Amino acid sequence: MSNSLNAFNEQRQKANDLILSKDNLVLKRLFNLDSNTYADGALSSKTKEMLGLVASMVLRCDDCIKYHLIKCHEQNCTTAEMYEIFAVANIVGGTIVIPHTRRAAEFWEELISK
Repeated sequence: MSNSLNAFNEQRQKANDLILSKDNLVLKRLFNLDSNTYADGALSSKTKEMLGLVASMVLRCDDCIKYHLIKCHEQNCTTAEMYEIFAVANIVGGTIVIPHTRRAAEFWEELISK
């Protein structure tokens, strides 16, 4: 695993552990709802992760983009699928999404090279 991928995963886990350690019922329910949303249902979890990636790109959340890229990689998304996702995100979100697409493309290359 690359350094930036390790760093992202470690920081995310540390922050999640901190948040959940405070035993706030609303936050625990929100985290649970988030996890359950991406489970297989009428839509596959792969499709849901791809939708999450588009939404994250349009909302311009780099942490969310990285998270969904990791999940898409785990779901065996192809590079061709990624670039169609990037295209949809840019059409929906406009050219302001281009910098996030650049970072997403670089992170995707890092994921597929491991």
